[in-house]
Order: sequence, then C-alpha cells, then structure tokens
Amino acid sequence: MGRREEMVAKIKELMTQPERIRNMGIAAHIDHGKTTLSDNLLAGAGMISEELAGKQLVLDFDEQEQARGITINAANVSMVHNYEGQDYLINLIDTPGHVDFGGDVTRAMRAIDGAIIVVDAVEGVMPQTETVLRQALREYVKPVLFINKVDRLIKELKLGPNEILQRFAKIITDVNRLIKKYAPDEFKSQWMVKVEDGSVAFGSAYYNWALSVPYMKKTGVSFKDIVELTNSGDLKTLRQKAPLHVVVLDMVVKHLPNPLEAQKYRIPHLWRGDVESEIGQAMMRCDPKGKMVMVVTKIILDKHAGEVSTGRVWSGTVKTGQEVYLINAKRKARIQQVGIYMGPERVNMEAVPAGNIVAVTGLRDAMAGETVSQEQIEPFEALHYTSEPVVTVAIEAKNVKDLPKLIEALRQLAKEDPTLHVKIDEETGQHLLSGMGELHLEVKLVKLKEDWKLDVDVSPPIVVYRESVSKMSPIVEGKSPNKHNRFYITVEPLPDEIYQAIREGLIPEGRPKNPKEVAKKLAELGMDYEVAKGIVDIYQGNLFLDNTKGIQYLNEVMDLLVDGFHQAMDEGPLAREPVMKVMVRLHDAKIHEDNVHRGPAQIYPAIRGAIQCAMMKAQPILYEPYQKVIINVPYEYMGAVSREINQRRGQLIDMRQEGEVMIIIAEAPVAEMFGFAGAIRGATSGRALWSTEHAGFKRVPGELAVNIIRQIRQRKGLDPNPPKEQDVCPQQ
Repeated sequence: MGRREEMVAKIKELMTQPERIRNMGIAAHIDHGKTTLSDNLLAGAGMISEELAGKQLVLDFDEQEQARGITINAANVSMVHNYEGQDYLINLIDTPGHVDFGGDVTRAMRAIDGAIIVVDAVEGVMPQTETVLRQALREYVKPVLFINKVDRLIKELKLGPNEILQRFAKIITDVNRLIKKYAPDEFKSQWMVKVEDGSVAFGSAYYNWALSVPYMKKTGVSFKDIVELTNSGDLKTLRQKAPLHVVVLDMVVKHLPNPLEAQKYRIPHLWRGDVESEIGQAMMRCDPKGKMVMVVTKIILDKHAGEVSTGRVWSGTVKTGQEVYLINAKRKARIQQVGIYMGPERVNMEAVPAGNIVAVTGLRDAMAGETVSQEQIEPFEALHYTSEPVVTVAIEAKNVKDLPKLIEALRQLAKEDPTLHVKIDEETGQHLLSGMGELHLEVKLVKLKEDWKLDVDVSPPIVVYRESVSKMSPIVEGKSPNKHNRFYITVEPLPDEIYQAIREGLIPEGRPKNPKEVAKKLAELGMDYEVAKGIVDIYQGNLFLDNTKGIQYLNEVMDLLVDGFHQAMDEGPLAREPVMKVMVRLHDAKIHEDNVHRGPAQIYPAIRGAIQCAMMKAQPILYEPYQKVIINVPYEYMGAVSREINQRRGQLIDMRQEGEVMIIIAEAPVAEMFGFAGAIRGATSGRALWSTEHAGFKRVPGELAVNIIRQIRQRKGLDPNPPKEQDVCPQQ
C-alpha cells in the first residue's frame, strides 16, 4: 500500500471516531502568512514535500490565487496528526485574508469548531483580525492564537528577549480583549488564550518553526536556542528542533473541541428547531446513526463533476444514492458522489458520518447556507455577513448570441458566492454585478473570461447608495388602481440600536417564526412593546409592522403586502436605490371582500405607492458606503498619506507610531476610493502597506446628495431631476 492509500485508509478509520476529529480553520489578515502556515502543516502531515512548503502554496490552487499571491477561495484538506501516541483527523479550512473575500470566511466558520487566528508579530492585531475573530465567535467557534513572523523581531528589528516577550504580551492582551468583547457570555473567560497552557504558539511559518510553552517543557528547547539559531542562519536545525506542524497541530488537538463537545453548544445556537426532538438530540450527540443533516457552506463548479457542495455533517451519515430534502429550496435531490478533500484533490468515499466536512455532488439547487436533510426539518440560521456589496459594475455581452450563456454564468457565480449580488435585466441585456470591493469584482470578471470564455463590456465601478428617511411621516393613504382597497401607513427612521442588532444577526431577517420573541427583543432595544408586537417582516435592515386591529381579510392579503414592502425597499423614491433603516407601519386598511378585486395587480401598487409617498413626506435622505482604511507607512510619508485621505473626503481617526512605522487609520467614502491603490503607491514611493474594511453607511452631505441623485437617475435612464413630493404622491 502506497503512502497516499495509507493516509486515505487512516482518514476513513478516524472519521468514524468523532472524539478524534478536529474541524478547524486558519484565519488572518491578508499579509500574515496564513497560507504558508497551511502549507507547512500539510508538509508535516506528509502531503507535500518539506522543500516546497511555504513556496508551493498548495491550498492556493486557483490560477488567480497564484498570480495575485493571495487566498481568494476557502480551501479544504483532511490530514492525520499523531499527538501523544494517538492519531487524530484534522479537517482544515484555509480561509481568505482579504476583506473582499470575507464572505468565504463567514461560510467556513459554519463548518468548523475551532480556528487558529494568525497575527503578525511586527504589525500586531489589525482591524481584519478583529473582523475574523468576530465572525468566528458569532458562530461559536473557539479560537487559539499563532503569532507569526517572529524571525522579523529577531533579525530585522533586533529586539532582545524581554522586548519580544513584551510584544507577545501586547498581542495576547489585544486578542483577549476582542474575545472578551465578542465571545458568547458562557465562554468569555474559558476561551481566553494563554501562553502558559499552550493555547498560544509563536514562530515563523516561512522558516517552518514554532514554539509553545508545553513544547518547550516537553523537549527542553528554549527561546534562547531559537534566537541563536535564527541569528546564525541555521534554519535546518531550527526546523528539526521546533517543527512548526508538531507545535501547531498539538495546540489544535489539545485546545480545540471535537464535534462531540462542540455540537452540544453550537446546535442550540445555530439551529432554530426543537433541540429536544429526535433530530435535535441526534445533532446534539453528533450521532452517525441519526437522520442525516448537513449544512452546505460552499459551492464550486468542477469541470468534470459539475456542482460540488461542501458542507458540515451534523447528524447521520451522508451516503451515495441517498435521497434528501433541500429545506430552503423546497426540493428533493439525490446525492451522487460523496468525498473528502485532500487539497485540490477530491477523494471519493462510500459514506461520511456526522462530525466531518464532506464534498457531495447531486445537490443542484443548493446554495451556500442550505440545510440538507433526510426529512423536513427547521433550517439552520442564515449566514450573517459582516460586510455587504457596495461596488457595482454593469456588464453586457459583446456578442448578442452570448446573452443566454452570460445569464447562466452570472447565476452560477452568485450561487458559488452569495456575497455577490446579480441583477439581470433580460430586456436591456445589461446586468449589474455587485461585490464587496474592486478586487472582488475583478476576480469574478476574470472567471467570466477564463472559465466561461465570455467577451463582455464592463462599465467603470459604480457605488450602490442607500435611501432612507430622517423623520416620521404623516399617515399616507395608498389606493389600489380599482379604488377598492386602501392602506394607511407611516414610515419613520429605524433606531440605530435596532438596525445594528439586525445587521449582527441578533434579530433574524425574514418573517419571524416567533413574533413575540422578536417583539420582546425590539422592546429591549427601545421600541414600544405594543408597536413591536405588530412585527410582520424584516427585510434588508427595514421593518414592516401591522399595527391594525380587527381588519377583515387582512391575513389573506398579508403575503402580497410583504411582497409590495420588499419592492418598495428594493427601489426607493429618490433614485431607485435600495432602502435602509426604515420602519413601515400599517395603521388601518379597507379591503374588498371579493378576492378577485384584491389580487397582486391591486395590492402591490397600493402598498408600494403608499410607502414611497410616505418616504417623500419624511425628509428622504441618501446614505453612502464608507471604508475604513488602515495604512502602515514610514514616518516621513505621513504627510503625503494624510493629503491623499483628505482629498478623498476622508477623515483621520487614529495615528500611532510603532518603531519606524506610522499606523494611520482613516475612513473615507467608497465613491472616492477608486484608484486609491495607484495613488497611495505613488505618494509613498511604494512604501505603504494598506488594507480596507467595510465601515457601514453615512449620510451624504445635503449639497452633494442632489448631484449624486441626478447622476444615478441619469445613469438609470430616468428623468435626471430629483423627484419632488408631488411627483411621487398622487393627488388625493
């Protein structure tokens, strides 16, 4: 039996023993060396040669990843590690570090139980570190810490042992502060990382060595040895004395939970159903004999196998030929192939039991976040993304005959990556693709060209604005075209606390399963409980409430009213941009007794028109997306960076010096950030290191808003003049 066959046989054996499984991810800021770390773990497990580790970047197997030198897609791999004489199965997901691909991090967190947070010893904790920790802790994923690039502290910065320890202490304090801030209450103290118990390791992924306190005690290797070997350049001895894969994977086995432990506390948090039910108990126990339940976390298109769905198995066993339900898609499907990942390669298995990460084919209608089970059950909680699409491009096929292929390609891209929003206009042939940033869209456009062989015209990037209101409207009457149905509504601004709770997933979007529970949460955040009791729907950070009493036939048209509310929230009255932070209240209604006179053609325009008119009476405003910009630059370029930020309507938030480097944190509108990469390189002679993250939306200053509305309307082929109240509100 060859080395590979032995490993596959060992993995098959271990996947039936959940106490010996660790589902873990590696997450970091873009430059923190996470993929090099993954490579060295694979080399240690005998999956690639040690000489190539750190250079081959085996989990960055996409051509664009290799060309750009960054991780774009979360990559899965299963491997075996021996700890204290016992073999363990490590299912590892290497996640992207660039903020534009944060959606992949969110999806990966659903599949794993623990994560290594990688922090650069020189740069310390960055905003993206906070983002990934927040994503992990929201999903009840336990963190451990790896402090990377310690060789730079020794060789470049020439710090002494005490100064290095001070640097470590600061990083650990910063990470623990974030854990305390974002961890679930019951784990705030338990999940703190500590040097002394080995939940912190430090080393150099590039030079393939690492240390932890337990490893130092066990082997007698001291930090002094590391300093001497690093300074002498004896990297071979260094790797042999303190092999990175042993130290890091020992930390993973010792400190990250197995599925039997993790599912006990993760299932009640992630699944909406009754945990006392038979299926609930099977998931809590991670029972391979229970009914099969898995959650899809990633969809990829394989040239040979078609769509491959990757996901976590929570109970039962996934088998070839199994008939399953796709709960959200409301469809049946049959599993065709079952397998696991060994890097870019997928290895077929007959079956994969609960507690593992699996790759299956045959789930054609599945999307990321889909709950797949053997019987109808409550779906898992929707995935909550920390960012949202703020940059859009318009795409047209250069050749008309390519139009059907372009539509298919865009739908497939949106399926593989739900953070990508696609709006298809089959009449005009123009399609809008919205992503997290310029790089996100750039990568998807390359896929259209390379994978789908499509030739397209692409517009310059467009920013997606948001419409809202600044005060409460009077009651507005909305009439159906036949005048037989009337709805009386108000709109008002949604308080920041409630909007934030929706964005963070504390109040789930959609039609509430338990309206009383949601009303209670809204009341805790300051809303009048009597008003909150009317909650009907939450859509894209907006609320629809029914505050009527005893209206006949209202229940029969409620679905249509909610659809009309969605239409009004998708396109506001100012410039047909999406609406945010608005609360719509239905106060009264008169509804025709005959359902022939209250169909969609009557109800939609009545409720949509009423909402848009009410918004015009509530001082409509425009919001624009902002980015937080973090720039590391030598002190002498500080003035040039400040000027660059100020020219882009940006504001400096913080400035601090660390050694020779200034760390500048600023916020600027996304609309002003196009071309920033080239400008900042020019202004700093290429010496700036920078990253961005989504910083929410801010109100557009009044004098700018009018011009922006005019530009958006012109681009959409509308009358460029901003609408007045009388243009939107019909004469009563």
